[in-house]
Amino acid sequence: MLSIDANAKINLTLDILDKRDDGFHEVAMVMQEVSLHDTLVLDKIATGIQLEIDNTELPADESNLCYKAAKLIIDEYGLTSGVNIKLTKRIPMAAGLAGGSADAAAVLKGMNELFSLNISEEKLCELGAKLGSDIPFCIMGGTMLATGRGEILERLPDLAGVDIVLAKPQVGVSTAWAYKTYDTGYTGKHPDNKAMIQAIAAGDISSVSKLLCNVLESVTIDKHVIIDQYKQTMLSAGALASMMSGSGPTVFGIAPDGSVAQKMADNIRHLDKDAAVFTAKTVGRNRG
Repeated sequence: MLSIDANAKINLTLDILDKRDDGFHEVAMVMQEVSLHDTLVLDKIATGIQLEIDNTELPADESNLCYKAAKLIIDEYGLTSGVNIKLTKRIPMAAGLAGGSADAAAVLKGMNELFSLNISEEKLCELGAKLGSDIPFCIMGGTMLATGRGEILERLPDLAGVDIVLAKPQVGVSTAWAYKTYDTGYTGKHPDNKAMIQAIAAGDISSVSKLLCNVLESVTIDKHVIIDQYKQTMLSAGALASMMSGSGPTVFGIAPDGSVAQKMADNIRHLDKDAAVFTAKTVGRNRG
């Protein structure tokens, strides 16, 4: 039996460069692992794949990314045994936090360890990319620059231990919808990824905060005004900066310390009693 945590991610930057021939968008974004996590327990069984989930909203069948990840490993490596996967969900769904991708990445890593397959991290990422663009990042973790459709990764210095607050309103946002709706002729602010990478390397949280930028806010905030209300609430509570993660609708805020993070979280709960609110920290490559 093996227990493994699946950490969420946030985007410190997200830029869309162009539409690709394969139908995906060319992106350039700085992604950051955070401590909010799901937990998966994997156990060998005689045959097949069994998936147990504590959240009834999530299908526990062949359509689930965890199931697909387990099947991919079983098929790729000709395993004769099966696996039972118990998933405890904490990361909100359809939130822009890569919860499904994190779970799939955890299954790939967990199967590798459980069955002593000795698959390299590079190969795991190659397999993960077949299932989803965010999965390679979730396998590698830490702080990364992601390009291509999100699967080409460059390791950046760790930005660990920064206090953050995550808040998701009771609306879901389809990633496909957000990218499809985005106007590639958008003339608003785009991220300065080079400056962001320099700020991360210097450990300059103030500069990192000022450089947060996500072009998909131009799409999602228009449809869900509450996202901007969350941002303003966090800023008024002392956040260094606040921004939507991914395609949304989750908003995160960077706090100068834990007490301010708690105030930010409390103020969001006061604004919206239905919000899913979490205090967390950024996580480094070594999960610390």
